[in-house]
Amino acid sequence: MKVININEVASLINNKDTVAISGSGGSGSPEALLKALMDSFNKNKTPNNITVVTGISPGNLTKDLVGMNMLSKEGLVGKAICAHLGMGKLFGEAIGKNIFPAFALPLGVLNHLLRAIAGHEPGIITHIGLDTFADPRFEGCCANELAKDEEQIVELIKIDNKDYLFYKSFPINVALLKATYADEAGNISFEHEAVLGEQFNMAAAVHNSGGIVIVQVEDIKPKGSLRAKDCLIHSKLVDYVVVAKPNTNLGEYNLPIYRPEYTGDKKVPLKSIPVKALDERKVCARRAVLELKKGDVINLGVGMPDVVASIAAEEGVFSDINLSIECGPMGGIPVGGIAFGATINPDSIIPTAENFDLYNGGFLDVAVLGLAEVDQEGNVNVSKFGTRITGPGGFINITQSTKKIIFIGTFTALNLQEKISNEKLIIEHEGEKRKFVKKVEQITFSGKNALKNNLDILYVTERAVFKLTKEGLELIEIAPGINLEKDILNNMEFKPIISKNLKEMDSRIFKDTKMGVILK
Repeated sequence: MKVININEVASLINNKDTVAISGSGGSGSPEALLKALMDSFNKNKTPNNITVVTGISPGNLTKDLVGMNMLSKEGLVGKAICAHLGMGKLFGEAIGKNIFPAFALPLGVLNHLLRAIAGHEPGIITHIGLDTFADPRFEGCCANELAKDEEQIVELIKIDNKDYLFYKSFPINVALLKATYADEAGNISFEHEAVLGEQFNMAAAVHNSGGIVIVQVEDIKPKGSLRAKDCLIHSKLVDYVVVAKPNTNLGEYNLPIYRPEYTGDKKVPLKSIPVKALDERKVCARRAVLELKKGDVINLGVGMPDVVASIAAEEGVFSDINLSIECGPMGGIPVGGIAFGATINPDSIIPTAENFDLYNGGFLDVAVLGLAEVDQEGNVNVSKFGTRITGPGGFINITQSTKKIIFIGTFTALNLQEKISNEKLIIEHEGEKRKFVKKVEQITFSGKNALKNNLDILYVTERAVFKLTKEGLELIEIAPGINLEKDILNNMEFKPIISKNLKEMDSRIFKDTKMGVILK
């Protein structure tokens, strides 16, 4: 292990190298290393045309020069292989504009591929991705048009007459990782990190491929002073270390200040979590909570699903459920937003790849995920809207292996204005964009695949609840104050099945008091 200056980093990376980058949104991004690449390219045009490999790509959901946005200038990146592309908006826009080819893989697939690369295996065989855009019968993980001209990374195969997807391994030359400390021998510790993510598997894949591993740390500690249990990466996997103090000007992004409640070192009282105002977001989350059972293991997506945790805390049933985040934390309350992946008061934190072993095998009882676009076959799109390309993240792994899935979101979008008065939902201005369409732009969740696997699927909005059946989407509940024809059917591009037992949504959902939820 050699400690180097930040100005030496770019010279270690060759043009057209494949570079693995750690980080999940606002957690674990090697910001100083990425800035070194950006500065070198701006000054010398090197390194250029690199292939970047990352999971939930680092970024803060803006166009600020942080995370993957620092690699968005044309010519620096030649190809991207990522699970989520939207945390850095400039980087996502470059993909949408076909500046360079990009592939969007399910997050669990990408993590398991890193293990396969480390083990010199040809790839991984899995059911994850069947009947979605990852399936080569659809788009084969291609995130834009340029990717279709590249060597494809997934094939459809049969084993015992059953369909599977084979995702191919590829060499990785460099790993750029973020950790907490290195000791003088080069052992790397993670005691301040809220998410363990892909760091170990990236280091293993690159080292065993004959590449170089570069780690950004806060400080160098004396040899032998770090706790072995905190050292996820042994010195034999590490080539270079760069010391870069946390940038506290970034605020919550990249968690620059050690937060012991995110790492399990300290517990904070749940009563400190503010009660959410009664609005359409809370209505959707409340209806989802009514589907939960005592002891359930539950995954919450980013955005509106975050509210489910605060509702459970408000109702006093939080201790009756177990929340799990795909990045690895289990227990506690997800932080959400740009710090997605971190959890307040986690019970345990494991690496992302191991967590997806659990998910793929059916570990989750319930998943509550976002609803952006739904079609008449029950397919859901959350990954591509015109030139805005985000990728699936962990969405595909979660939705193809979880027993019960609840998609939540408002019924329409764009300038929707609603209020709740006298325990009724009132639409003041209808949203200008329909979410229930004849055909989704991209299949991130497959209704066909869910029915084949006997999964229980609900679509919960503030004014209507649908259930996926073999005949199609069935409307089973309607909000108080809502007109079926005017407010629901007239704002859908297809006509759903109307349940013979259509009923009004639980009145407690629309009261500005606790619902009195008791999980059984």
